Amino acid sequence: MIPNPRRAPEDALAASAPLLPATAAPVRRSGWFRRAVGVLVLGSAGGAATLLWFAVAHDSATLQAAPSDDDLLARGWGMLYDTAAPRVQVVLVAVALAVLLAAGVALLDDRITTRSRRSVNFRANPLAPKIVMAATRGVFAGPVTVTVLIPAHDEEVSLGATISSLLAQSHRPERIVVVADNCTDSTVAVARSSGVEVVESVDNVLKKAGALNQVLARLLPGQGDNDLVMVVDADTVLDDGFLAAAVDRMTQDRALMAIGGLFYGQPGFGLLGQFQRNEYIRYAREMRRRRGRVFVLTGTAALFRPLALRTVAASRGQSIPGSQGDVYDTAALTEDNELTIALKSLGGLMISPEECTVVTEVMPTWRNLWAQRLRWQRGALENLGAYGITPATTRYWAQQLGIGYGVIALAAYVVLIALMAFSLSTWVWFPFWAGLGALFAIERVVTVWKGGWRARLLGLALFPELAFAIFLNAVYVKGILDISLGRQASWKHVEHTLPGADQKTETVLL
Repeated sequence: MIPNPRRAPEDALAASAPLLPATAAPVRRSGWFRRAVGVLVLGSAGGAATLLWFAVAHDSATLQAAPSDDDLLARGWGMLYDTAAPRVQVVLVAVALAVLLAAGVALLDDRITTRSRRSVNFRANPLAPKIVMAATRGVFAGPVTVTVLIPAHDEEVSLGATISSLLAQSHRPERIVVVADNCTDSTVAVARSSGVEVVESVDNVLKKAGALNQVLARLLPGQGDNDLVMVVDADTVLDDGFLAAAVDRMTQDRALMAIGGLFYGQPGFGLLGQFQRNEYIRYAREMRRRRGRVFVLTGTAALFRPLALRTVAASRGQSIPGSQGDVYDTAALTEDNELTIALKSLGGLMISPEECTVVTEVMPTWRNLWAQRLRWQRGALENLGAYGITPATTRYWAQQLGIGYGVIALAAYVVLIALMAFSLSTWVWFPFWAGLGALFAIERVVTVWKGGWRARLLGLALFPELAFAIFLNAVYVKGILDISLGRQASWKHVEHTLPGADQKTETVLL
């Protein structure tokens, strides 16, 4: 057992008994539902798109009078696209349906969250705010402390900046522990030269989740309710004020189980880097509009109460998937997304405050980005397959359905543009669709305004970001195909060059 850091020497973790090896095979979840989850999502989105098309086509005079031209492309154009602007009634109905769907999802999510907050069912929601508040009322658990765990696999290039950003915080963490997992470079030396603790994993074959589980198994028993555990990726740089804001939130709200960071992309890497930075800026903006109600406790940086992590470990294999005693599910490709769903399933309250921001890496090549996003998408689908349809996963199902519908809509747009280009002798500008395109371009600029002139210019150009969206849609479809065909998912190691360091590369685990 690792004692509380307020009562232990700084090197207690490294000096204690050897870590138990994590060689057990991960839990394999089987069944048709797990493999069919991607088809279910895309099929549902496709069904909705088809119904909408039939509803609009029923009102179209174009379909009632087939084109006389025998050209196949012209016939396809006439069948799929009405060159006349839709009637006002059709537009209003489409807008009303979209608003009702969005409002319905939001109301359902709010109702589920409210019920979870008010729950007093300890068996179903042991981390529900009312239960936690009742158990801790009148109990002083001591001042809030922070123990930072930095999982690192061959991170010699970026680790120093991560540690420096932690040491430069206005509220410095009490402990920083680098969890070195099967490193073949100078990661351990860099960590020790920075004056922080180092723990090397033992016989770990379960990647980041396995390494963290080894350390947490010994760290958590000695942690008090206010001794926070923070997990920070070794390629993340915390903005100043992150820990001060997080500790203040945890001090003021005893029911708060976890805090996630809002992440922004590092500079550099040209157009591809700007695509990713724009994407992250929009996500952070959405979180601010949701008042911090988090989708995912991103692995870049997140703080947890020990109670939350201990409850997850005790619930594995019973009310939530995984092996009993593990905080992180080693069968999950995206351990941070899975842990978020686990905490929500147990009733835990979590937020991503706008004051808690970090700078994270961006993928330097399209190949690297493809591998990263395929893992994210595949992991999200596998998590839904593991948890099924529950109140805690409702929002995630809706999100995947929305992505699926967007894939279909964008693909249809591209096909129609191609049909128009080949079917018409001259390009025709339709004021209705040009107006919608202008509104979309404005939205693209407004949502990345805080990113500076490069972000705004890219958003205004519109078509480059449409091409980037097509790339992400291809990743989405590939993820669905892989999980549906039962293809084995895997982690990938890639080397990339950091901005401004021509000869320095680091291995990134995707």
